[in-house]
Amino acid sequence: MKNSITVSIVSHNQFLLVEKLLDDLSAHCAHDISDVILTINVEEHVSDVSVYNFPVQIIKNCTPHGFGVNHNAAFKQARGAFFCVLNPDIRLTMNPFPTLLDLIHHSNVGVVAPRVVNNSGQREDSERRFPTPWELMKKIAGGKSAVWSDAHPVSSPDWIAGMFMLFPRSVFEELHGFDERYFLYYEDVDLCARLALAGYKRLVCSDVTVVHDARRSSHGNLRYAAMHLKSIFRFFFSDAYREIRKL
Repeated sequence: MKNSITVSIVSHNQFLLVEKLLDDLSAHCAHDISDVILTINVEEHVSDVSVYNFPVQIIKNCTPHGFGVNHNAAFKQARGAFFCVLNPDIRLTMNPFPTLLDLIHHSNVGVVAPRVVNNSGQREDSERRFPTPWELMKKIAGGKSAVWSDAHPVSSPDWIAGMFMLFPRSVFEELHGFDERYFLYYEDVDLCARLALAGYKRLVCSDVTVVHDARRSSHGNLRYAAMHLKSIFRFFFSDAYREIRKL
């Protein structure tokens, strides 16, 4: 479907990564993109964005906002029938959207995503089971997260990581987007839980892959660790989590 997707990207002093992503989108996906909304969350130099094969609208924040606030604000400016949340460190080697759009037109699909791999081609844990306090304790003790395992070309995990999420506009609007009470982390888990409660599928297509060129700048940072922990507890004490445990 031509020019049907609005892409939302948030930069945290990451414009060099954003440029690479915009280059990828322009080279491979311009036919499917109606517009890109780029949110500059902290002050940084931004090069000319008029050179791409789609319009790029820039939103500059005076003070940094959270993940959900930024993407929800972008959604209010979106032109497309579909809304795609992309991290700046995603790399595209081909156009993932035709296959994903085919999937999203199936009955009761709320969000779709490609398989995400790292620079070495190894699968990332971008699709998982819903977390539980027990799983969290195991992870703290040195265990691994409950990664979704499914050999089928199309799988339906509990939740999909926010580095690449493609929504029908109507569904994102119906669910009121991301819960803005989460500043960082678990916005994607919460939204996928609410999608499940509303009867919407969350699908991942392993026939389509994108590369996560992860920089992991937040690893080992106590401030980000505190944010992560706060978001975990918010989710575990949320109505969405209480209801999802009943399914």
